[in-house]
Amino acid sequence: MPTPRERSTTPPSKRRIIGRVLAILVTGVSFYYVGPQVLDVFAEFPKLSSVGPLWLVAILACEAASFVMVWLMLRLALHTRRWSPVVTSQLAGNAFSSIVPGGAAAGAALQIRMLSQSGIETTTAAAGMTAFTLLQFASLSALPVLSLPAVLGGAAIAPGLAQAVIVGTVAFVAIMTVGFVLAGFDAPLMAVGRVLQVVLNWLRRHREPLTDLPERLVVERDRLRRTLGTHWWQALLITVGRVGFDYFALLASLAAVGARPSPSLVLLAYASAIVLAMIPLSPGGLGFVEAGLTGMLTLAGVDAASAVLATLIYRLVQYWLPLFAGPIAYLVFRRTQSRVAQRPASAG
Repeated sequence: MPTPRERSTTPPSKRRIIGRVLAILVTGVSFYYVGPQVLDVFAEFPKLSSVGPLWLVAILACEAASFVMVWLMLRLALHTRRWSPVVTSQLAGNAFSSIVPGGAAAGAALQIRMLSQSGIETTTAAAGMTAFTLLQFASLSALPVLSLPAVLGGAAIAPGLAQAVIVGTVAFVAIMTVGFVLAGFDAPLMAVGRVLQVVLNWLRRHREPLTDLPERLVVERDRLRRTLGTHWWQALLITVGRVGFDYFALLASLAAVGARPSPSLVLLAYASAIVLAMIPLSPGGLGFVEAGLTGMLTLAGVDAASAVLATLIYRLVQYWLPLFAGPIAYLVFRRTQSRVAQRPASAG
């Protein structure tokens, strides 16, 4: 078996190189089509001076509260009361996934590695992240379902928004099915564990490779199921709060530019933007969200100029500010870990 040093000097396989090249090409082609929309959104940047500062404070407060809900849910899922590793790893992982095409898996792997380095068991971190992701997907995909009665009741809704309800409902059923399968059956969860084990071993090339992650995931899944079963009401409130504050940030962005559309229609536009952000063709859905959200807001009754400016404000606080916070959080994490590692030496 090769040593860690030998594994680190082994050149990447052709398959990995081809995969990276294809990812870059797909991202480039995607930006070719959606890039003009991104430029149109950022062309409205000078108009931010016309937005009242109190509105900007309110939008920032809503988005900050949404992130706090994320950290609370992670603390619950990871069985920890510590704040620093949860906050720094989440911000760093979120930023990494926002700059790498299809980076959700890479961002999650980075977050798990940082959590394990902070003393949280790797399997606990992996199981907690899996539960957190499923809860997040389920809550987001449930948003169009909330507007389903209005569509079925014959309310005047643009075809594009009606299609968002249908797609969102199908996604909700699919995600709930996946969650049920992973929560109730061992074999699918172990398959996920094997894939995750390969990714983590690639990231941990200088450390002893994991060999029993799938089996340990099952054990952690059972423990997590018991924990969330006891604290289900906390998980529910935190999950609803996370989505709610993010949605309020979009509503406040619209109000800041003088738009007053129906909140239920904005909810559909918001849900469609979340779905677009999950498309692994660009980092964090960049370009797709801007194009889709402005179009959906227009269908919701917002004039085109206001829709573009509101999208710019929302994406600044929801995407760009956390993106810049990620590297800072990672540096804080490294300094904290360095101080912790030096304590035994100084004590001796």
